[in-house]
Amino acid sequence: MLRIAVPNKGSLAETAAEMLHEAGYAGRRDPRALTVADPQNDVEFFFLRPRDIATYVGSGALDVGITGRDLLLDSGSDAKEITNLSFGDSTFRFAGPAGRFSELEDLQGVRVATSYPGLVGDFLTERGVTAELVKLDGAVESAVKLGVADAVADVVSTGSTLRAQGLEIFGPVILESSAVLISADASIPGIATLQRRLQGVLVARQFVMMDYDLPIELLEKASSITPGLESPTVSPLRDETWVAIRVMVRRAGMNRIMDELYDLGARAILVSPIHAARL
Repeated sequence: MLRIAVPNKGSLAETAAEMLHEAGYAGRRDPRALTVADPQNDVEFFFLRPRDIATYVGSGALDVGITGRDLLLDSGSDAKEITNLSFGDSTFRFAGPAGRFSELEDLQGVRVATSYPGLVGDFLTERGVTAELVKLDGAVESAVKLGVADAVADVVSTGSTLRAQGLEIFGPVILESSAVLISADASIPGIATLQRRLQGVLVARQFVMMDYDLPIELLEKASSITPGLESPTVSPLRDETWVAIRVMVRRAGMNRIMDELYDLGARAILVSPIHAARL
């Protein structure tokens, strides 16, 4: 039975649970449950703190897990990223008092507060910068004002929280993180199936199915607008001068594509969601 680690709380937990449900796996009914067996799919889920998942998976105690790329790299675990799950995006940057720092080298010999000492320490070491890392579990942006650090390294979205503390972003991006599927041995039976199912969920979220009718003489032009993954499905209609087209298109551009097809001469343009896929 494949043993899968899943975040039990935090920003990754809800979306991870949704993806696994959409992939056909059993979820937990009791939010306090620590384990859930799914014998139909020959898997068992273990609900753990996101920060601990890489350690459990890297040690071999569990076979595979969902966590953040930032948490994986910070842990120093032997687990490896095997699939990017494309949610929970975050960006890590350095920040300090306005006007004090401008380059990464300015951190030489100063105190840097962070919740990710492993990740930040490796980043600085690789670039030849030596700094004193101050580990904090939260509210890193307050460290400078409270006098425990000279600069911080933390997740940045708009930067408004940092600016409210009198800090400004400087230096290179430390890491672009997102939720990832990790394992110390991707060849373990069952992991490939889990990867395909989760990839199918990602495809279903990114694409829709588009159907439309079209005069047959416009088929080549329409195919340039909607080429599909391999090629469109073309079916004859009772009126031999028209054909029906079925094709996958990216959800983000579907309205623009519908407009282009209508202007070309397509009619009865319909869009349907995709609930699961295997490509």
